[in-house]
Amino acid sequence: MPATRYAIDPARVAERLAWVRERIAELGRDPRDVQVLAATKYVAAADMPLLAKAGVRLVGENRAQDLVAKQEVCGELFEWDFIGVLQSRKVRIVAPRVRLIHSVASESALAELAKHPAREVLLQVNVAREPGKAGIDPDALADFIARCPVPVGGLMTMPPLADDPEASRRWFRALRELAERHRLRHLSMGTSQDWEVAVQEGATIIRLGSTLLA
Repeated sequence: MPATRYAIDPARVAERLAWVRERIAELGRDPRDVQVLAATKYVAAADMPLLAKAGVRLVGENRAQDLVAKQEVCGELFEWDFIGVLQSRKVRIVAPRVRLIHSVASESALAELAKHPAREVLLQVNVAREPGKAGIDPDALADFIARCPVPVGGLMTMPPLADDPEASRRWFRALRELAERHRLRHLSMGTSQDWEVAVQEGATIIRLGSTLLA
């Protein structure tokens, strides 16, 4: 955790959430078709109820231990997704606690999901084929889907780091084309840095931290 976590102001978060939904409409999408997920890595467990007060309903956690701690405080207030790196040894903890796991990409995760099934998962794809980066190679996706022991609801990606959000467009488009090819409905793509481009390219879930919470 950073030295300073987000200081949650419910009125401010509600205002930002309303603006994001308005902006989605301005970008030509129905806001009902794009889920706004609050990435709560830097929100203290004690402050989570303030997000509910602001109208946040979907949250995403990066660490299994934080997911458990925060659900103990306010588990019933939100729908919960897991958006961090999925360590295979943590699957048994995460799987029964969340609506979606966004980051399935390893053989070890598949093996653990066979023993500890999740409700539904998204497969993380390394669309840019960056060396050393987590994610399934696009050419290996069909085989990975076939071998996944739980329902695959869609795809997720983290594009290469770039200062210009437009640099992410080609990768978001590539992910959408993969999802269409495999008839998958969810596209988890876009963070505070590039979510508007992701919405234009078909995102159904955007993962927002500072845009909503700072």
